[in-house]
Amino acid sequence: MEAEKWGRRIRAYRKLKGYTQEGFSKELGISVSILGEIERGNRLPPEDLLERIARSLKISIDDLRPKD
Repeated sequence: MEAEKWGRRIRAYRKLKGYTQEGFSKELGISVSILGEIERGNRLPPEDLLERIARSLKISIDDLRPKD
């Protein structure tokens, strides 16, 4: 459940910033399949990846953090 919330927020911000899954995964240095798993909520990203995601999107990790 928690991974699903993170994934939805990451996908929403990625799209808002105009990234495709392919382009964003390349920038992060991960595979498209891993990014897809994260966005679908099948995988919770580790802290270091969350930091890279936030930095790439020019937002804070708190912006990505699911709101209850």
